[in-house]
Amino acid sequence: MELWDQSKNGVLFQTSPLLERAGAVHGFTTRLGGVSEGIYASLNLGANRGDDPQRVRENYRRVCEALGVDREKLVFSSQVHGDVVRPVTLADAGKGLDREVDYDADGLVTDVPGLTLVVFGADCLTILLHDPERQVIAAVHAGWRGTALGIVARAVNTMVREYDCETKNILAAIGPGISKCCFEVGLEVPQAMRDALGEDALPYIKELEDEKYKVDLKGLNALWLSRSDVMATNIDISPDCTLCSPEKYWSHRYTKGKRGSQAALIALGG
Repeated sequence: MELWDQSKNGVLFQTSPLLERAGAVHGFTTRLGGVSEGIYASLNLGANRGDDPQRVRENYRRVCEALGVDREKLVFSSQVHGDVVRPVTLADAGKGLDREVDYDADGLVTDVPGLTLVVFGADCLTILLHDPERQVIAAVHAGWRGTALGIVARAVNTMVREYDCETKNILAAIGPGISKCCFEVGLEVPQAMRDALGEDALPYIKELEDEKYKVDLKGLNALWLSRSDVMATNIDISPDCTLCSPEKYWSHRYTKGKRGSQAALIALGG
């Protein structure tokens, strides 16, 4: 199923029908509804992009109010396009916005009520996971390198290993990001996918002329989830391409790096 657009107090974001019905508080933000200016206009959530810190804090106030989460219990990570998934606790509350992040990770997982996990993207995918039976959530940043490393599968494995989750109960939402229509790359990217996933990767790679290819990162991450025994019916995927919609999202490619960041946030409901 596709993600839905929602707007609260002027903040535009997407939600997953699966996660919403299961009670997970979550949202995939757009660039609309904030107070930042210039290249960061308007809902920039990237605290280290060079934007005015007070404007970024106001943007978070607006997003947290729209989603109904506690701004003081946000947890960020230092994203490095790797495959580390880090369990977090109340000791990590505030890291990223109010406190320094003292670890590198491209995935976060927790079973602590009240904590809100935050990951960032601007062409790279953001993916949210929820096990409503065990009350466990995860947030993942998956660029092409993270996709090749199977980070979303590592997040599922962490949920199973560390929190006794069962894959049949895990719900997943793949957020907005650069889509196959626009993700044109050289040989390095499809080769990395073939090395990781073998022949199963081929349907998600289209060969063009002059050793160029188009690659479907959303489909490949759905494949990783399927390989981890997450049911296809438990996966929602946003249809939005960030490069196709620069008025709605930041795209690193479109802006040539001069941009803010959107985020995906998730917390346990109730």
